[in-house]
Amino acid sequence: MTLINVQVAKVTQEAEGIRSFLLAKKGLFKLPPYAPGAHIDVHCGEGIIRQYSLCGDGKDRRHFQIAVRQVHPSRGGSDLMHSAVKEGDWLEIGSPRNDFPLDETAAHTVLLAGGIGITPIIAMSDRLHALGRSFVLHYVTRSVTHTAFRDRLCNSGYGDKVRFHEGLPAAERDAVIRSALSDPVSGGQVYMCGPGPFMDAAESVALEYWPADAVNLERFAANAAFSGAPTHAFQMRLSRTGLTLDVAADETILSVLDANGISAAFSCEQGVCGTCVTDVIEGDPDHRDSFLSPKQRCAGKQMCLCVSRAKGLEIVLDL
Repeated sequence: MTLINVQVAKVTQEAEGIRSFLLAKKGLFKLPPYAPGAHIDVHCGEGIIRQYSLCGDGKDRRHFQIAVRQVHPSRGGSDLMHSAVKEGDWLEIGSPRNDFPLDETAAHTVLLAGGIGITPIIAMSDRLHALGRSFVLHYVTRSVTHTAFRDRLCNSGYGDKVRFHEGLPAAERDAVIRSALSDPVSGGQVYMCGPGPFMDAAESVALEYWPADAVNLERFAANAAFSGAPTHAFQMRLSRTGLTLDVAADETILSVLDANGISAAFSCEQGVCGTCVTDVIEGDPDHRDSFLSPKQRCAGKQMCLCVSRAKGLEIVLDL
């Protein structure tokens, strides 16, 4: 994978615990184009790679903008971005990847963001506004001081389409989510991003009212509902070589591939980033990731190798 060198041109405190980073490309070459929902791999230092959504001006080919929330406890990435990275530093990043694409032709779009989940959502709202499309944005945060990009949203030209829900108790938050999602529009789409409890509530409600292929989501942390689920041993067959490998109940597909010297791309190892998504040729995946959409899970044509398993005794993968 080719890496891009960028310089941190500006660091801004966007909200309590949230900083944005404006990354500049020096020299004659422009940064790669991207569409709303895209993210980049950021090499934060000390061998740590994290994925951050692009939330800046998509027409600006000289800069990328990301925002990072300080997480406690941190797995390393947010600590480094908040304490070690400063203006003038150089970082290595990957090219934009989009696993959360926006349907720009939808009859109406409901955007739902929780906390730092605003990062891909604000790029979507900017784009929909530029296209003159019908949409509404609901933004749920712990308090006004935790609301990132508040001024930007209010002064965006579409402030009348933004609904701020700040400092609500859990019951009121859930009521807001239900209200936002309980009136489905034919030909419409829903896009949701945020922390675990928020996403659990939002996904459940969305699937009550909207068809699965209209519900689009991106998580920043693994879905706790899948942890501790029972496991069983199974076999995986690699379609390109015909090799069959045993996966024990306490092993993952990814770990077995690695133990047998078979290379497969991966990053987070939590079923969040989508780096290890692989096509399924035969078999029924037991999806335990937080990356694939409800529509993709129902189709059963792809799976995340780091956490997902086989429901039956064998699965055939495009490896």
